[in-house]
Amino acid sequence: MPNTNTVLNSTFDNVESRDTSKVAALDIGSNSFHLVVARIVAGSVQILHRVKQKVRLGDGLGSDNILSKEAMQRGLDTLEVIAESLQGFEPECVRVVATHTLRKASNAKEFLKAAKKVFPFPIEIISGAEEARLIYQGVAHTNHQEGQRLVVDIGGGSTEFIIGEGFETKVLRSLQMGCVSYTNRFFKQGEIKVRSFNKAITSAQQELEMIDKNYKQIGWNTCIGTSGTIKIIIELAAQLDSTNRENHVCLTDLLTLKDLCCAAGNSKDLQIEGLSDDRRPVFVGGLAILIAVFKSLNIQEMEFSQDALREGVLYEMEDHLTHPDIRQRSAESLATRYDVDVEQAKRVLATTMELYKQCKKAWKIDNKELKNMLAWSALLHEVGLQINTRGIQRHSGYILQNIELPGFGQEQQNLLATLARFYRKKIKVAEIPEFTLLAQEQVYRLIALLRLGVLLNIKRQDDILPEMSLKAEGDKLHIQFPDTWLEQKPVFSADIQRESDYIQELGLTLSYN
Repeated sequence: MPNTNTVLNSTFDNVESRDTSKVAALDIGSNSFHLVVARIVAGSVQILHRVKQKVRLGDGLGSDNILSKEAMQRGLDTLEVIAESLQGFEPECVRVVATHTLRKASNAKEFLKAAKKVFPFPIEIISGAEEARLIYQGVAHTNHQEGQRLVVDIGGGSTEFIIGEGFETKVLRSLQMGCVSYTNRFFKQGEIKVRSFNKAITSAQQELEMIDKNYKQIGWNTCIGTSGTIKIIIELAAQLDSTNRENHVCLTDLLTLKDLCCAAGNSKDLQIEGLSDDRRPVFVGGLAILIAVFKSLNIQEMEFSQDALREGVLYEMEDHLTHPDIRQRSAESLATRYDVDVEQAKRVLATTMELYKQCKKAWKIDNKELKNMLAWSALLHEVGLQINTRGIQRHSGYILQNIELPGFGQEQQNLLATLARFYRKKIKVAEIPEFTLLAQEQVYRLIALLRLGVLLNIKRQDDILPEMSLKAEGDKLHIQFPDTWLEQKPVFSADIQRESDYIQELGLTLSYN
């Protein structure tokens, strides 16, 4: 009889192992922080575990948009705990996104700086539109209904609305209403009155006036709700009406829940089986919003999907390994809309990337994401040309700062706008914003490289540049041209000299032979 240990040890010897990678996504929401850890196997995402921490970051956001010290500390304490769960993860395998509260907080940078000390992964503050897009991706990868779907996600500070089909979104919006903000506004100290409940519903319907007509015209076949607020509402509704389809809710169920809340008089006295202590304080705010959504959009029935923002982030991390970057589509769309001179953009890209390659290690910018952002800026630096040739760099900077760019985080979009804003002419250092995820000298160096990439292609012609090299050492740059080449190009030589004067504003010295 074979030895048991021998059999066990050799059991999987003939099973082929596949390459796998472990990834994690953290959603820093206004109500909760959600962590999802997964592994990617053969192009599919397998969820390993989920962690949810109730933080109520949004409770600390005042009417002046200043985030309180107490709320910040709650967030930092939670990040410190989560950091332990992420030990051993490489930075490129973790993506952290922050939503409404940090979008709105005027002192968000203070929080992000403090977070760096306890949390080793970069935190991206994403726009409402980007949040909506990622929520939809989370739903689309796990729900396979035919036709168009409406997805609604009620968060702590904002509510996202998306209509899409398959993996493509058709329209998306983020409205400034959430279960935390509405609870604080209409149900202070937990007091629940019919009048205040109706005021909350009316206020949400006023917000929905911005989208209801357009959304109803586009239409949908199925309606899906995501995240904790809608989940608990659907679970509680199922207790009240056993005839409901599993994981579905209709307006009459919501109105019954409203009556129960008003009868209780205060959230502390809400005794509904299944309503947890941490969800109870903000339940009425979320319920009021959902009633308004049903009424304004004429929703007959909503079903629940567990997957939302963090899962969308995870699936997109997998997509980035095997599919074109969503940012490529954003850049191409922008280039088409603003009639970018594609041939010139490609010239500037090629030159800028060659310069980057030659000095990335010496300048400590040997980073895939920095390279990508420099490349996108090279391709998009002239989007402002369609507005006016005078002050083109200001127009380009404005467009890139304010347009919706799916796939780009808030700080990434700020960086793109900054690079485009200063790709030529005088540099005003005071107008260069402070970045949280980047050292200021990195930003300055990227600006310098893009400026040189543009300057070296000022003739807008192919095959006129000679072989040359760029050497970086500390704050010094040196361009080596072939002997006597510059002597034959007096105008170009003057342009280089002027650039060497401009670039001193960045604390850099440019020399050339």
